[in-house]
Amino acid sequence: MPRDVLLTCPLDCPDACRLKITLEDGLELPDGRRGERAVKVTGDPNHPITQGFACAKTVHYPLRQYHPERPLYPLKRVGDDFERISWDQALDEIAGRLRAVLEQHGPQAVLRYNYAGTMGLREGTHVHAFFRALGALELDETICATAGGAAWSASYGTPRYGVDPEDVPEARLILLWGINSLSTHSHLTPWMKRARKNGARIVHIDPYQSKTSLFADQHVKIRPGTDAALVLAMLRVIFERGLHDAEYLEAATEGWEALRAAALEWPLERAAEVTGVPTGVIEELALAYGQTTPSYIRVGYGMTRHEHGGNNLRAVTLLPAVTGQWRHRGGGATMTTSGAFVLNRKRLGAQHLVRPQTGHVNMNELASALEPERGIHALFVYNCNPAVVAPDSSRVIRGLQRDDLLVVVLEQAMTETARLADYVLPATTFLEHADVYTSYGHHYLAYNPATLPPLGEARPNSWVFAELGRRLGLEEETLYWSMEQLLEELLDTDHPHLRGITPERLRREGSVRLNLPAPFLPYAHGAPTASGRIRLSPPPRHLEASEQTDAEYPLRLLTPPAHHFLNSTYGNLENLNRAEGGEPHALLHPQDAAAAGVGDGDYATLTSRQGSVLRRVRLSEGVLPGVVVVEGTWWGLSAPDGRSINTLTSERLTDLGGGSTFHNTAVRVTPSLGRAEPPTQRFETV
Repeated sequence: MPRDVLLTCPLDCPDACRLKITLEDGLELPDGRRGERAVKVTGDPNHPITQGFACAKTVHYPLRQYHPERPLYPLKRVGDDFERISWDQALDEIAGRLRAVLEQHGPQAVLRYNYAGTMGLREGTHVHAFFRALGALELDETICATAGGAAWSASYGTPRYGVDPEDVPEARLILLWGINSLSTHSHLTPWMKRARKNGARIVHIDPYQSKTSLFADQHVKIRPGTDAALVLAMLRVIFERGLHDAEYLEAATEGWEALRAAALEWPLERAAEVTGVPTGVIEELALAYGQTTPSYIRVGYGMTRHEHGGNNLRAVTLLPAVTGQWRHRGGGATMTTSGAFVLNRKRLGAQHLVRPQTGHVNMNELASALEPERGIHALFVYNCNPAVVAPDSSRVIRGLQRDDLLVVVLEQAMTETARLADYVLPATTFLEHADVYTSYGHHYLAYNPATLPPLGEARPNSWVFAELGRRLGLEEETLYWSMEQLLEELLDTDHPHLRGITPERLRREGSVRLNLPAPFLPYAHGAPTASGRIRLSPPPRHLEASEQTDAEYPLRLLTPPAHHFLNSTYGNLENLNRAEGGEPHALLHPQDAAAAGVGDGDYATLTSRQGSVLRRVRLSEGVLPGVVVVEGTWWGLSAPDGRSINTLTSERLTDLGGGSTFHNTAVRVTPSLGRAEPPTQRFETV
């Protein structure tokens, strides 16, 4: 008989959905056994955030769980192919090679590379304990959120709070700024629909037309990287018309006079010239924001993917402080809600072992870190696919192919990174291991038990690193913690947000709302800064990127998420690839396509200062002139030339937080006569 289980989605999305997964017994599994098999994924109808539906990606998770190319047994590279080996052989050989690296080069020759393939605190974060017990290099996990995080903290301090999504229906104006929320935060949509039913107006501010633009009442197209200029012009209107909240500014902020002075330097005409937004639209937007309470802003990380992205996001997040929106339920802004999860993280991932002298590698600079002269001789990759997602991916691939580099990949799929490994170790999925999850889009803490036995010989990351630790004689106790021990540690806190949430309750209920005051108004009276006030000074500025477009590279490349993809997690599912058009497309405005000599459906070469790729062109009036958009982090294996779009992107870092600058890339588009031959790094399917 079928049965339903409730589990939290582990993937990199603010929704952290509570999924209802239907299991059927007696079905044949890919490893030849018969047993329970996940056959359907929907949303938990009783969860306040998930509300009974799952996104267009995760409903297809069973296809990924039982994909015929999922690695189920340890694999060792032999020439250009792999052979199956036992766990004992794999672990013994890896430990032996790692011991040799440690003896010859020291622990700073070892690097982990990981990110958000799972958001579980055990299998995604606590497993770092192995590397910290070794004394290995630290990875700065900066590819996504650090520019925005640093920007938020510059004004609002830490922890970082956001508007409770359940309060969004109270808003009467919603600005979706630099976020395609219908694709990347879909469970915000029901709350916005309720707000609209209550009279709210929704405005999307973004350089190109997406599903969110069509959902919104108005789409304001803005030139990439010019958000601060738009904000400053809006603030000039707000200050000049007396629409600022003087009482709140005096009581809860500092430096607002400097911000007003900076805004007065931005008349509408100047802002229109910089941003591409007409003066009338800027004025109307400023008046609507200044005159509407509550007003809610949902910012995305997209605007931070520029050289000055931290400055730009910080500018946007100052708007609710100027108009006092933080005092009102449903008013304010959200970048993340993660700050409300005040768990005891002191020993999570053996953070206590990190020393000031420990070397660091910014994950956006992996290509450079893997150059031989940098001295890295062992790389462990888990929860990430750097051959596709890291900047300057051609150089990353060359680094992974070094003969003197030990590459170990823990994976659930035969990604391009896995195909370049010396050892592929089969990893469990969220259905097969226990874990605990926070969220960066709502306020529910979640626990998943291990629900299905692992397929084949797949093992959790935590098991793998504990076994390697034993072989290397590591004595750090946190490395060997059970799920129960970790959960006890995380909840060992007297913070009021976690009051009443015990390990027993969390395991029993599965998903528990944090103990927050109602309404939750975290910045109603100030912020957790040294002064207790929101810092409005120094004011944000509009700054031009150092990598300018010019006659040789006249277009700005944007690589936002695709509706049916989540980073590179679902890149091996053909049905989702087909849903996105079967291959990656370059969206071009017709006038840019005409200037480049390419037509709709043609293949074109996109070239940056880092490299070139082949993509099929699709004409779109929804794209700003001067911009080319390639949606989705497609596997290179799905591209016509076998190359990731990150062949084009650079290691340049953001102004704040050392983040990625994927949307900072200047490119040219030229006609191509046809499909290129796949690159040599592609391998036959295992």
